[in-house]
Amino acid sequence: MNFNLSQIPLRTPKPREHGITMIMDKGLSIAEAQNLLSVGSPHIDIIKLGFGTAFVTPNLRAKIEVYQEAGIPVYFGGTLFEAFLIRNEFDSYVAMMRDYGIKHVEVSDGSVNIPHAEKCGYIEKLTKFGTVLSEVGSKDAAHIIPPYKWIELMRAELEAGSTYVIAEAREAGTVGIYRGTGEVREGLVQEILTQIPAEKIIWEAPQKNQQLYFLELIGCNVNLGNIAPTEIIPLEAMRIGLRGDTFDLFLDKITM
Repeated sequence: MNFNLSQIPLRTPKPREHGITMIMDKGLSIAEAQNLLSVGSPHIDIIKLGFGTAFVTPNLRAKIEVYQEAGIPVYFGGTLFEAFLIRNEFDSYVAMMRDYGIKHVEVSDGSVNIPHAEKCGYIEKLTKFGTVLSEVGSKDAAHIIPPYKWIELMRAELEAGSTYVIAEAREAGTVGIYRGTGEVREGLVQEILTQIPAEKIIWEAPQKNQQLYFLELIGCNVNLGNIAPTEIIPLEAMRIGLRGDTFDLFLDKITM
C-alpha cells in the first residue's frame, strides 16, 4: 500500500486460496492487458477470457503470455469448453489448453445439457491437467434451480476434484444467483452457505451492489468473479472499507 492507515481489514496475501478476484477479459488488446496489469496486478488472482472470445481475439498467444509472465493464471470461458464438447472435440480442447500453456480450466454446462455424472467425469479428467473451476447454474433465466439442487451439484463437483465452484450469473449479473433485476436471491445464497464452504465458492458479481452484498455477508476475503477490468481498483478499495458503501464496515474490527 502507498501509505499507512489503521483499521484496514487484513487481505489474504497472494497467491491466495480465498479472497480471490477473478477478472473477465472480453477482448482486451495486448496494450490494454499491459495497462490493466500496471495498476491491477497486485489485486488480480485469475483472468478469464470470457465465453468464446479467445477464438476471435487477435494476437491471443501474445496476450496470454503477458498475463502468464505477470504470474496471473488465465483460463478460457466455460462457453468455449461447451463449444468443443458439443462438437465431440474434448481431446482437441485439452490439446489446445496445453498448446497455450493454460493450467486453469472451467467446466460448465450453462449452454448445453450434460448429465451431471458426465460433467463430474470431465472434472475428474481435467484435474490431471490443471486447476478446475466448475460452474453451477444455468444461463437460461427461465431455468430456476432450487437451493437443495445447487448444494447437491456444488458438493458433487467439489468431490469430483473442482478447486472452486463458480455460482453462475453471466457477465450481466441477471441469472443464476440473481433475479432478472440483478437483485441477489438471498435465501438461495444463504442456504448454499449452510452446506458449502464460502472459501470454495466464487460468486460471479459484476454489479457493484452484488459485490457489496457479498462483502457484507462474508467479509473482505470473499471470492468474487466476472469483475470488469475497469473495476479492479474500485473493488479492492471497497473490499477494505475505502469506498462509501463499506466505509463503516470494518472500523474497530479486523476481518479475515
